[in-house]
Amino acid sequence: MKKNLFSLRGKVAIITGGAGLLGLEYGKTLKGAGAKVVLFDVKKNERALNFDYFDVDIRKSKEVRKAVREVLKKYGRLDVLINNAALNPVPGTQESASQFSPYERYPLELWEREIAVGLTGMLLCSQAVIPIMKRERSGSIINISSTYGLVAPDNRIYERGKFKSIGYATVKGAVPNFTRALASYLRETGIRVNTLTPGGVFAGQTPAFVKKYSERTLLGRMANRHEYNGAILFLASDASSYMTGANLVVDGGWTSW
Repeated sequence: MKKNLFSLRGKVAIITGGAGLLGLEYGKTLKGAGAKVVLFDVKKNERALNFDYFDVDIRKSKEVRKAVREVLKKYGRLDVLINNAALNPVPGTQESASQFSPYERYPLELWEREIAVGLTGMLLCSQAVIPIMKRERSGSIINISSTYGLVAPDNRIYERGKFKSIGYATVKGAVPNFTRALASYLRETGIRVNTLTPGGVFAGQTPAFVKKYSERTLLGRMANRHEYNGAILFLASDASSYMTGANLVVDGGWTSW
């Protein structure tokens, strides 16, 4: 019974930002539960070779719709969309330099790019899959937020003079209400829409950062990359069949203080 409850056999899933750290974890989990998994991303790596992969800039409606049509043509159905893509580099990397700028000097170009990837892309991907899911009278859309979508960034844990992206916090704060609006709109279609709010994941950050971050959680540590897999499978499968418009928070207790 438990196995059937969490089974995704015969289902087809799309994951945006699928070649990233957590996107690949989600992909492995859904594939292990029996789903056909398709990754959308703009950067491919060796681990992504184990999945169907589409080079898609989710900020562009034509690219999104073309890729979704190709997925439908190949598999004949579409059951799960995980809106995972976001700009969220590891602190201390060269990629992160401008994202940790003081807010009064935060680059407008970066602000616009974060909104385009994290919100506009979420809308475009949802718009592309909803007609398909409506025809099937079923589907699960999962939008990925962050603890910084629920509470303010704690800038004390970053290096002096570095501040967590205000663009990232703004985008992630909008995700739960995007979810609620979409869930309300789709309430009679058989499509469920939920948010997953994960905390920070260990990804080679400096020992100083890890220590400061860990002290902010009730569990006293950062998450390991696999520790959101159970939550994502729950939301994707029939195990969460009576859940929509909700926000599942898995953050080691960060937001419980």
